[in-house]
Amino acid sequence: MTTPFDADGEIDDKALAAQVAFLLDAGVHGLAAGGSTGEGHSRGHDELRRVVATTCEAAAGRVPVIAGIIVDSTRDAVARGQAVAGLGVAALQVTPVHYLFRPDDAAMLAHFRAIAEATELPVIIYNVVPWSYLSPDLLRTIMAEVPGVVGVKQSAGDLKLLADLLAQRRSGDLILSAVDALLYPSYTLGADGAIAAILTAAPAASVALWDAVQDGDLGRAQDLHVRLLRLWNALAADNLPANVKTALELQGCPGGLPRAPMPASTPEQRDTIAAALAGIAA
Repeated sequence: MTTPFDADGEIDDKALAAQVAFLLDAGVHGLAAGGSTGEGHSRGHDELRRVVATTCEAAAGRVPVIAGIIVDSTRDAVARGQAVAGLGVAALQVTPVHYLFRPDDAAMLAHFRAIAEATELPVIIYNVVPWSYLSPDLLRTIMAEVPGVVGVKQSAGDLKLLADLLAQRRSGDLILSAVDALLYPSYTLGADGAIAAILTAAPAASVALWDAVQDGDLGRAQDLHVRLLRLWNALAADNLPANVKTALELQGCPGGLPRAPMPASTPEQRDTIAAALAGIAA
């Protein structure tokens, strides 16, 4: 999900609840609030709790809600997890520590163990930071040694690492794709689903792609893949969250503004996104 902000950079709760309704109407199977597309890096504890609380209230138990945590200390990650623990979230989506100083593998394992134990919530490792990647071996070790770490969301365009994770998974490990351009092959390789920006920008087509692969209708799946790839190419930029908000707005869902200093979509980006959405609907 995105987080809609107003012109003063404040969270627009009404627009956020409208987005939940829009996504649920499209048939999504779950909601992820406060992740990268949700500009989760830009807010404090109270704002994270507010976004997650609004999302959970609007979802009303119809689908699971995952809360995103993007921070650089164990203490902060634990505090944020505890801040949302009583809201009914299904899991936490947590990035590795990534600011300049990468912990070694033992420290990274201890980081996720502390979060899982302190919050008593399932944890999904959000493997998104290229300079702080967790290897398939380390991810497998963390999931094996920390019962509360239930899965991995593989992002940053790395389908090879996703394939390695899927090939080495243990029974019960949850492996999700955030390789937005390649969700079709992600699903055919055996990914358990996806948490990704493209799903918010085009939720109905994204659900249809998942259903087509599960039904073995690969012709339909490939057609949807090509249409969604055109949209992804229109969205993918340094202001990706702003572009997803534009896609929502073009479909009648209030997107709101990005939080400064992220710029809004340019007129050229808006036109390209509109054309790609028209191609999906055709």
